[in-house]
Amino acid sequence: MGQNDGDRRYRERMERKKAVVDRSIARATRQQGVLLVLTGNGKGKSSSAFGMVARALGHCMQVGVAQFIKGCPDTGEERFFSRQPGVFWHLLGEGFTWETQDRERDRAVARKGWGIAREMLGDPSLDMVVLDELTYPLGYGWLDLEDVLEDLRGRPPMQHVIVTGRGAPQGLCDAADTVTEMRDAKHAFRAGIGALPGIDY
Repeated sequence: MGQNDGDRRYRERMERKKAVVDRSIARATRQQGVLLVLTGNGKGKSSSAFGMVARALGHCMQVGVAQFIKGCPDTGEERFFSRQPGVFWHLLGEGFTWETQDRERDRAVARKGWGIAREMLGDPSLDMVVLDELTYPLGYGWLDLEDVLEDLRGRPPMQHVIVTGRGAPQGLCDAADTVTEMRDAKHAFRAGIGALPGIDY
């Protein structure tokens, strides 16, 4: 097969692909706020969410962030984004559950935090809301899934919501418009490399 023949086949293949993509784009006519769930055991769930925060700010959107487990302002994301105009940042936890070791206190903190998240979900001035590590209070039973889903359904029509965390419950995934599961293939921590600024926090 000569180069000209190969070029022709490539061009025909790309023409067919373009036709498929163009048809898909033509069918996607609705505009609405979407619910995204980023879950799985792999690294990158919160990082992906904050990448979308950066993208939203590039479009002059207003963003609310609620972090449900983290209790200390020591992450690079918090240090950077909380200083940006148009970002409203809330640390709603007291640290990882193996550090607090107090189930009733953790439950009370989560419920108080959800009150703040509910206010953001009811605020039409917020174009995007990130509910970072929400899956953990849901998985531990500190928050009722049906109550959370009702608040998500009642949000402003054009508000986007991103939920992160391992073990997202099936009901949340069913309600989501987009679900991405991060797969853990390899992690530096298991080789004895500690958490690194700029990479892990």
